[in-house]
Amino acid sequence: MTLRIAKVLLVFAVSLFYSLVVLNNTTDYNSNFQFIRHVLMMDSTFPGNRGMWRALNSPAWHTMFYLLIIAWEGTTMALLWWGGLRLARTLHRPAATFNRAKTLAIAALTLGMLMWLVAFLTVGGEWFLMWQSRQWNGQDTAFRMFTVIGVVLLLVAQPESESQPEASFSRTRDQLASEISRPPDSRKALCLPPLAHLGDAG
Repeated sequence: MTLRIAKVLLVFAVSLFYSLVVLNNTTDYNSNFQFIRHVLMMDSTFPGNRGMWRALNSPAWHTMFYLLIIAWEGTTMALLWWGGLRLARTLHRPAATFNRAKTLAIAALTLGMLMWLVAFLTVGGEWFLMWQSRQWNGQDTAFRMFTVIGVVLLLVAQPESESQPEASFSRTRDQLASEISRPPDSRKALCLPPLAHLGDAG
């Protein structure tokens, strides 16, 4: 039960993180928009690098990329909250039911990992050469979040087992109490080996 609670709490924790990310990106739109704009323009990469043909200088591209990321984050956030609630509702249910309820949370965590891996580390870091920039470089943050979400995903994906130690102990205790409460004549006779007879002296 403790491990189940840990899984539910961690899913909710990631949900809260994404909620704050979406809140910041929508209420403070321009701050994070500037990050996307500079990464796409590649204006802080190494001077004279031969990858500048990849740069996107059109504001329309900047807006499209930024709105796509916000939509990605919003979808991940909604699925995480929904998946966490499904896990919480099946917290005391059998292992098979709890395992089936993980599907949505696992999908949401995977979607979150893909954002950091594809959008930031792959497209931003390698295609737009974000790794060359000292000011507009989000690779460390992306790698940190990819790792954190990956650890949560690995924990949540661990299958549940019906045989819990406390349940096994409870069954043993109940069986013992039932055996003691049975009438003496219904218990199994205690069989002792017969004593050897002593021969007559003399």
